[in-house]
Amino acid sequence: MVELKKKYQIGKRRFGLINWVGVYSLYKKEVLRFVTVAGQTIIGPVVTSVLFLTVISLAIGDERRDVLGVSFIQFLAPGLIAMQIIQQSFSHSSSTLLMGKVMGNIVDLIGAPLSAAEVTLSIIFASITRGIFISVFSIVVFSLMVEIEIKNYLILMVYLFLNGFLMGAAGFVAGQWSDKFEHLAGVTNFIIVPLSFLSGTFYEIDRLPEPLELISFYNPFFHMIDGFRYAFIGDLDGSLSFGITYLLILSIIVWFISFLLYKKGYKIKS
Repeated sequence: MVELKKKYQIGKRRFGLINWVGVYSLYKKEVLRFVTVAGQTIIGPVVTSVLFLTVISLAIGDERRDVLGVSFIQFLAPGLIAMQIIQQSFSHSSSTLLMGKVMGNIVDLIGAPLSAAEVTLSIIFASITRGIFISVFSIVVFSLMVEIEIKNYLILMVYLFLNGFLMGAAGFVAGQWSDKFEHLAGVTNFIIVPLSFLSGTFYEIDRLPEPLELISFYNPFFHMIDGFRYAFIGDLDGSLSFGITYLLILSIIVWFISFLLYKKGYKIKS
């Protein structure tokens, strides 16, 4: 009789330190998820930004108002793009987790041979990719309407990454916490949207009263938009070094929270 040898042990990881194939497969699946409905996930946010820009342009008329050394419309355009990146990066990762729980296919994700770090990072990087898609389309469309120029490509890429990563990680946490779409809508409508609107998208924060100006300075959304705008106009309201450091620290903290929650199976394992 042929003696069968136990080649593998149940539960033993056989992919090395990182399951690159699995990470890429999950990332590709997440990217295809928003690309297949690009009209809703990419074109829709761009149209929303264009409507904001058009309405505000008509509202201020021909009156020229300089902000940070550029016209108000040139000041506004990058802020609108950054605001959509923030909201849509959050939306992607949060909807992935919540839809998986509601539809019951979260078990496919849990059962995949992927660690908690690999799952969280794959989905977060897909959120970053969605933000990049939106920014590219927005810049192309906005350049047809206003004078917009990228002055610092390195800063642009740094803030695209930090904005997408931080909001993707925050969306991951929100998606795990939410049990139904009403919960997620509450987070979006009462936290994400207000903070993104009250973050210097439409104004300089030094126009605010002293207590509100100080509070706004520590609003991460302000630094996301302010730094992103700097890549276009070469000037900013806050501090570039503080903003990058602040967002980097927050990104690591929020990602680590999402990692721990997923590893513990918070609201995704019975």
